Amino acid sequence: MGIKNRLVAMSFFQFFVWGAWLTTLGTYGFDFKKWSGADFGIVFSTLGFASIFMPTIMGIVADRWINAEKLYGTLHILYGLVLLILPQIDNANVFFWALLLGMCFYMPTISLSNSLSYAILKDKGYNVIKVFPGIRVWGTVGFIVAMWMTNLFSDEHSPWFAGKEFGNMISNITGKSIMTNQFYFASVFAVLLGIYAFFLPACPPKNESRDATSFIETLGLNAFRLFAQYKMALFFIFSVFLGAALQLTNMYGDTYLKDFQNIPEYADSFVVKYSTMIISISQISETLFILTIPFFLRKFGIKNVILFSMIAWVLRFGLFSFGNPESGIWMIILSNIVYGMAFDFFNISGSLFIETTTDSKIRASAQGLFMMMTNGFGAMLGSGLSGIVIDKYYTTDGIKDWSGIWFAFAVYALVIAIAFAILFKHKHDPKAVGSVSH
Repeated sequence: MGIKNRLVAMSFFQFFVWGAWLTTLGTYGFDFKKWSGADFGIVFSTLGFASIFMPTIMGIVADRWINAEKLYGTLHILYGLVLLILPQIDNANVFFWALLLGMCFYMPTISLSNSLSYAILKDKGYNVIKVFPGIRVWGTVGFIVAMWMTNLFSDEHSPWFAGKEFGNMISNITGKSIMTNQFYFASVFAVLLGIYAFFLPACPPKNESRDATSFIETLGLNAFRLFAQYKMALFFIFSVFLGAALQLTNMYGDTYLKDFQNIPEYADSFVVKYSTMIISISQISETLFILTIPFFLRKFGIKNVILFSMIAWVLRFGLFSFGNPESGIWMIILSNIVYGMAFDFFNISGSLFIETTTDSKIRASAQGLFMMMTNGFGAMLGSGLSGIVIDKYYTTDGIKDWSGIWFAFAVYALVIAIAFAILFKHKHDPKAVGSVSH
């Protein structure tokens, strides 16, 4: 198997083991466990808490002490073992601590997988800008496949009879509800991915000097000096706000569609039965937009590409606000399509921006810092505040006003887009974008 195919396999399962449960965690918490919005906000904030420090710490470890592929593999094995525990837990507070432990193992692997791919591709003489998006797109495919498996084998409303039968067979073996199957699927493949990682090409630490002249250098915290640069500091601040927008989608997308079952005229609709598959259109859209990133970066530059992402977030939330399973189903579908631009144009382009603007000795740390801002503080902002606000202002007798919720999110995204357009200054250089190679 060629090196690009080996990285494709890593990318596929990197996001498969997350997609199996991430977008359906809201349904699992609200509908199955009957947790409140505040309780679920706390549970979902585990992604944020773990991302605040773990990606950066593990990036430092990979930069200075341990081969990245070995660290990556170990973290996935530990993550898989934690997932086996989750179905046994009913209490939201206990679930929080268990999931937090799992996220401490998983979240660093996202930035580590990027660093691994970049390092291996450069070592083999590939142009990262041209080759990486085609590899990363398979991560999105893995996420989609995982979501479909969950809809078919872990959903009590499974639209496929054979899928529901297979799901029930697994639940009979485990002695748990069919909705817990998603965690078992993710667990098995996470452990297998961890083992697989040990057979990837060696990626030893790049910062091999042990005679550092300062405490900061000794700990590998040099990446934090990027905050001294106005443009980089601003980039990281907006990373927090965009990270919050992403968590809103992850938390409530599937639950929003499932809640149409509470409206009699929509109770048996296509949207309710196939909610997870419909949300997966978002990831299908990602696979297309990822492949356009090299073109858009060369043509428009990083600032405009990120701005396009923010405008797409406004459309994502706004279309959800006015959509419904009948006359407004086109809005739901279109919302999922524009998600691909909203997600990719910031997250993938942002990662490449870090890769092309930071010193090679701190790139793994810088990628971890980027993860800290988006999936750390951003996730906490999105999950923590949204749960409280929704409970207080948009929930009546247990029924959520999804139209108002999504409209508020759209206004939030619009404000962020306007502020970014005014404040972020970056001169586009097409030659610089095309020069990232070995």
